[in-house]
Amino acid sequence: MHGFKALTGIALLTLSVGTWAAQPWLTLPPIPALPKPAHSGTAPVNGIRLWYAEYGHGEPVILLHGGFGHAAWWGLQIPVLAKHYRVIAIDSRGQGRSSHDPDATMSYRLMASDVLALMDRLHIRKAAIVGWSDGAIIGLELAIHHPDRLTKVFAFGANTDPSGYHNSRERSPAQNAVVDEYSRLMRSGYLKLSPTPDDFDAFHHKMSALWNTAPHISAKQLQGIRVPVWIVDGDHDEIIKRENVDFQFAQIPGARELIVPGASHFAFLQQPKAMNAALLRFMAWQP
Repeated sequence: MHGFKALTGIALLTLSVGTWAAQPWLTLPPIPALPKPAHSGTAPVNGIRLWYAEYGHGEPVILLHGGFGHAAWWGLQIPVLAKHYRVIAIDSRGQGRSSHDPDATMSYRLMASDVLALMDRLHIRKAAIVGWSDGAIIGLELAIHHPDRLTKVFAFGANTDPSGYHNSRERSPAQNAVVDEYSRLMRSGYLKLSPTPDDFDAFHHKMSALWNTAPHISAKQLQGIRVPVWIVDGDHDEIIKRENVDFQFAQIPGARELIVPGASHFAFLQQPKAMNAALLRFMAWQP
């Protein structure tokens, strides 16, 4: 892949032979502690209370976590980015500390509109988006429908269609164990942080319905993106199929592709030095 050759050195230069031997892609490290923010709170947007935390100063960058995650999943990246940028970490609707609307159907378009509404409240005209999994899909949605609000998008582990997911039969037992641990953390995080902890089963049903039926991002939509984009994934992603990642890269004009060695869908925890180096280069990137 020509994009791989252009960017993979970011990761290769930061990994040692010993890291490969340890098979870090078959582990899910503990969720880091959320750094103390300069400011945090909830904002009323689209009928919910959206929780966010702010760090640092400078060009704004918004961090969007994966499905059923929360802002602390970025705990190893926030301190590095906050030295140079204004970082806004969001708990997506119904996840982490944010509330949900029991009458609203979950969609990526709706979560993207939450991000825009928060940007308006924080008087942020344009921002870079760093998205992980569901957060990366939200970033692509914003790039397609609201490019005037973005400076660039770092999309890690996105899929454009439900067919882009691996199912459990396509994973090894060790990979399924990582996914099972993630499911356990989804539940424990919700019960610990949610303003409505008793709603876990109902909200999990909503999220499962979302993942089973969405997204549906077409080649034509990707080809229309004019925002600078990095398409990123781990070389052992157990959730997203590599061919779907490569499809995104091939369709988006001017996109760059980074495949991180020795990492799965959880590269931000498994290879934090490599991912932090990649994020700093991405933020400094002037296409």
